[in-house]
Amino acid sequence: MGIVVEKVSKRFGSFQAVDQVDLEIESGSLVALLGPSGSGKSTLLRLISGLEMPDSGRILLTGKDATYQSVQERNIGFVFQHYALFKHMTVRRNIAFGLELRKVPRNRIKNRVEELLDLVQLSGLGDRYPSQLSGGQRQRVALARALAVQPKVLLLDEPFGALDAKVRKDLRAWLRHLHDEVHVTTVFVTHDQEEAMEVSDRIVVMNKGKVEQVGTPAEIYDHPASAFVMSFIGPVNVLPSTSRIFQGNGFDSPHPEIFVRPRDVVIEMEADSVSAPARVHRIIHLGWEIQAELTLDDGQVVTAHLTRERFDELQLEPQQRVYVKPREAKAFPLYYSI
Repeated sequence: MGIVVEKVSKRFGSFQAVDQVDLEIESGSLVALLGPSGSGKSTLLRLISGLEMPDSGRILLTGKDATYQSVQERNIGFVFQHYALFKHMTVRRNIAFGLELRKVPRNRIKNRVEELLDLVQLSGLGDRYPSQLSGGQRQRVALARALAVQPKVLLLDEPFGALDAKVRKDLRAWLRHLHDEVHVTTVFVTHDQEEAMEVSDRIVVMNKGKVEQVGTPAEIYDHPASAFVMSFIGPVNVLPSTSRIFQGNGFDSPHPEIFVRPRDVVIEMEADSVSAPARVHRIIHLGWEIQAELTLDDGQVVTAHLTRERFDELQLEPQQRVYVKPREAKAFPLYYSI
């Protein structure tokens, strides 16, 4: 096992940042810590790295108790959101920095740096300074520097948060490819659901200092363990269980709210025994799909996602009368607001 967290807690004054967290991360995997601000994900990452010490519990790295080891003793690579590169050093010197501290022979440093420049697709830029690079290139230098010392674990704290959307998407694909080559146990923090779904092998969803669910992207999306997870991962309609849309179609629930994904809202032009009347309020073209905002007769708003083919078939227009029903819906005992 790469990383084991056992009953770990951390409090800052009156704020419980991490609360009795248990977590196992397999060696060689790429795992996302996902959650809103204040959920405890960055604190948990800092506890794994040794930048913070837990109030209680244990942290094991590759089977050894590392709870009170220093950052250096843990042999961990850490990449921050804002790169933290040395401005006065060239790209090559930045990457070599950790190796020089360890007094690695010069020829080995040179070979390792050139190998990493090639790995992060920056060959030929080794003599430039950070100010001469784009944001995406700087983040790749930061990753190369972290990998230079061949860490047992690589930790990334919102590594793409400071970059624009296009660069962020390109780097996500690049990070996944890089991990498949180096196979270092990697944990990254993000509040971006799409980023977590696209990059990671498994996702750890955190809320209020606790782990809500751990699973593959498909498991988290298709089988959410709680109302919070379903609300946080992907778009969702939250409707009262008394809504007309649920009457007579097998979705009766003792719980006050029922959750329906927009993709599971079925739109028809003719009424049947279980559909509810609605009016098209707004149509939004999202590229590969169409979003229709619908208003039920009782005033509740429902969002539906349709393929372009289905949209063309229905020929929806604003103010059009339609009939809707859920293809699938979920209810949970408790609802945790985000």
